[in-house]
Amino acid sequence: MLGLGLSGLVVLFLLGIGCREESRTLRIGYMICNSLEETRERFEPLTAYLSQATGARCEPVYLDTQDVEDAFAGGKLDLVHTNSLLYVILRARHGAELVAADRRGTFGALARGVIVVRADSEIQTLADLKGKRLVFGPQWAPFGFLAPYALLLDNGLDPETDLGLYAFPKGTWKHEKIIYSVLYGAYAAGAAPLIDLEEMAAQGRIAPDDLRVIARSDLAPYCTVSAHPGLPVTWRERVRQALLQVGPETMAEVDGERLRVLQRGLITGFEALQDADYDTIRGWARTARMPPYEQY
Repeated sequence: MLGLGLSGLVVLFLLGIGCREESRTLRIGYMICNSLEETRERFEPLTAYLSQATGARCEPVYLDTQDVEDAFAGGKLDLVHTNSLLYVILRARHGAELVAADRRGTFGALARGVIVVRADSEIQTLADLKGKRLVFGPQWAPFGFLAPYALLLDNGLDPETDLGLYAFPKGTWKHEKIIYSVLYGAYAAGAAPLIDLEEMAAQGRIAPDDLRVIARSDLAPYCTVSAHPGLPVTWRERVRQALLQVGPETMAEVDGERLRVLQRGLITGFEALQDADYDTIRGWARTARMPPYEQY
């Protein structure tokens, strides 16, 4: 070692940094959607692909929605896959860096919330909801709760005083429960992401003319991958490029089985967005006094 000289030691030092960088572990937090089992099935191939594409050892961490912020703030996660409202919260409170957004459904990386009634309902407009029973999606859902709630407020209808009653579905697969609750008459109206209506109709679980949309929100980003501010930019960019390069035939191996990453993930790809694209979500959150702009 003594015979190497100063220049040799510098080279070895730099090589050592490179080795440590290449062997990095990336912990990726996935917000549980319909169920833990479904979330695992959807994102294990993506995690395996990212390990292969970035050279990191990627580890999935599956989290209930209410646990994501604490894990992110505590530095336990390098990256997270969440809905767009959680991204806005993590960005405002903990400096999350946008990586990419899911593409899914008619509008690609964007989506909209809708308020639906049965096709034969007497309800025609938002004003007709006064005194009626309405079921929302989960309270942290940008298109099942936030967008429709803000839509009601923007149209002069206060859900807290003007509806006869509003409720949230319990258990898993909440967006589907909303749609079925309206279809079978448990509630006069329901708030859900348009994409869920489209998918259920495409799968034959409802008929396209079973329900009628009486109001729809503006478009805004859907689910989003973001990075902890402590993750080096070089790694963030590696992940971004890997996501943007995923195509329909991209495969990853999980437990000895080769799987299509996008098909299993129920998405059609990833898209590069700007943080300003999330200003619509921020506007809804301000209107509804939801985090990160909550007021009590």
